[in-house]
Amino acid sequence: MIGKLNHVGVATPSIEESWKLYVDVLGATSVTPKKALPEQGVWVSFVELPNAQIELIEPYGEASPIHGFLAKNPRGGQHHVCFEVPDIIAARDDMRAKGATVLGTGEPRIGAHGVPVIFLHPKDMGGVLIELMAEPVAYAAVHGAISHGAGAAH
Repeated sequence: MIGKLNHVGVATPSIEESWKLYVDVLGATSVTPKKALPEQGVWVSFVELPNAQIELIEPYGEASPIHGFLAKNPRGGQHHVCFEVPDIIAARDDMRAKGATVLGTGEPRIGAHGVPVIFLHPKDMGGVLIELMAEPVAYAAVHGAISHGAGAAH
């Protein structure tokens, strides 16, 4: 069911400080501008890699779900792993049928790439928070243009 790895989410207290790590230390050559997603309570920026992305996630507002993660991991760290799926509703229904807990209302919401996403509880996923996202190319073919998270170089 799962397709390619799209990104690894990394929570951070400062996206700007994380850029220094990925660009200056690790040699990444492209990062997207910092973008607010107030409905999700996060700021995001993507580090572009040849085969996937690193999604840097910083809290946005007092109700951000990232605050709890950073309280336990003040310097930040790996938050989630995201895989593409051809049909987000079929994936959700399949996960539920297999006993996995879909977080939130269970209804897909639009994620940072402009496509529907769901999150699966770590207790059912070997201790890892899993994000499933609609395949961007397939979703765009049906629904029109989307934001891919790509952008200017840092």
